[in-house]
Amino acid sequence: MDLKHIRTFAAVAREGNLTRAAEHLHLTQPALSLQLKNFQESLDLTLFSRTAQGLAPNADGRALLPSALRVLDALDDFQRAIGALRDTVQGELRMGTILDPEFLRLGATLQYLVEHYPKIRPTLRHGMSGTVGRLVKSGELDVGFFLGPQTAGGHPPGLHAQPLASFAYYVVAPKSWSAQVAGRGWAEVATLPWIWTPPDSVHHRLLSDKFDALGITPHAVAEVDQEASMLDLVRSGVGLSLARDSIALRESQASGLQLVKGLSIQAELSFITLAARRDDALAAAAFAAVQAAFA
Repeated sequence: MDLKHIRTFAAVAREGNLTRAAEHLHLTQPALSLQLKNFQESLDLTLFSRTAQGLAPNADGRALLPSALRVLDALDDFQRAIGALRDTVQGELRMGTILDPEFLRLGATLQYLVEHYPKIRPTLRHGMSGTVGRLVKSGELDVGFFLGPQTAGGHPPGLHAQPLASFAYYVVAPKSWSAQVAGRGWAEVATLPWIWTPPDSVHHRLLSDKFDALGITPHAVAEVDQEASMLDLVRSGVGLSLARDSIALRESQASGLQLVKGLSIQAELSFITLAARRDDALAAAAFAAVQAAFA
């Protein structure tokens, strides 16, 4: 049901005249007549009777009018509450970011904040998701993006998390390694050289969980802390690594990297804050912005 139809119904009932109701709603009379017609057809009811002065609610119209007015009053209250929040929510919003801005839809998130909460000043701090999770938990960041396994409780305890997107990490290998990885499972590829990452990296956490569950220690030959360096080492033939599905597919086409069939791990991007702060106005504004960006 369209709210503008309810507003049209209430205006015509109040004014008793299509012309005056159209002027009140800043509509043309044909546009208002069409809205009223569509509203009555959607309800399968006739709500007005014609009078010498114009239109008057009939028995059905009079029965529905109080409910319609309550809906409109509630909407006005809601809009006033939003306006009050926009005027009062202010201060520095310390936000932890990870990976690349496009993946996080960071531009759309900040645009929403600027437009809807002009008194909030976002301050961004970039790092690995484990670092962001730790800083949010310690109170050094208000909110942040976090990557973890796609499981219940995939984020640090004590945090409130809003899931944003699910995706897969693929195992990628140098293009000359077809024979080494073809048909291999996790236990077999663990013996091959791996490019490892620090504990705060989602790659580290995902792979450690996988290999720990199998009781296997992988053969790590290098450790890097940037995704670009990790991919460059795979291209150079140093070892295996994980890559986000979109990046893995792009590298497969552009550089010939091997995607090891059957070896992938599901992950989830979420937005986090302290559980105790989930109803905090500043954090709530940030969550609204992120949800709008990912809608």
